[in-house]
Amino acid sequence: MVNDLEAWYDREGVDFLEKIGIKKGYTVLDFGCGRGHYTIPASKLVGNIGMVYALDSNQVALNDLEKVVEKKGIGNVESIDSIKDFSLVNEAVDVALCYDVLHYMDFSERKVVYSDIHRVLRKNALFSVYPKHSKGNLPSGELADVTIREIVGEVESVGFVIFEEAKRKLLHDGRFEKGLILNFRKGE
Repeated sequence: MVNDLEAWYDREGVDFLEKIGIKKGYTVLDFGCGRGHYTIPASKLVGNIGMVYALDSNQVALNDLEKVVEKKGIGNVESIDSIKDFSLVNEAVDVALCYDVLHYMDFSERKVVYSDIHRVLRKNALFSVYPKHSKGNLPSGELADVTIREIVGEVESVGFVIFEEAKRKLLHDGRFEKGLILNFRKGE
């Protein structure tokens, strides 16, 4: 898996995120970043003039990410250790990723997260969601009885508009799989 992970960090993850819509110079929020499987390739893609904010409430995962960031000499990643510290400036982010994390939150928590992400995103910015563990997709946690259509409705209810649903090869729990990515734009 180490070689696969390095290939993901260096090529496959970068390609994946480029297809999502991340570009050089962007500011990215990786909400629920875990050990950084999307943070690291995003940092490569945005380059030295871009920034990646890696937010997670799991301090052990953030510590692991910070070790990788230090080892690789990455200077454009900043860790945020809890939703309570989610104090990014309004309209400061070009892309927010929310991959495989929604199942940890109940409906009211998800609504707060969607609203906070809406607040920090620039006009027409991208909000990309991987709703793993929803109904019909290894149901688990708070999403076990929630359909993709219901997730789309939740996200759209705070001012996002869906523009793409795409099956893509991605990294989930250390394994590659095809997953449904939901891409939204921030509305007016």
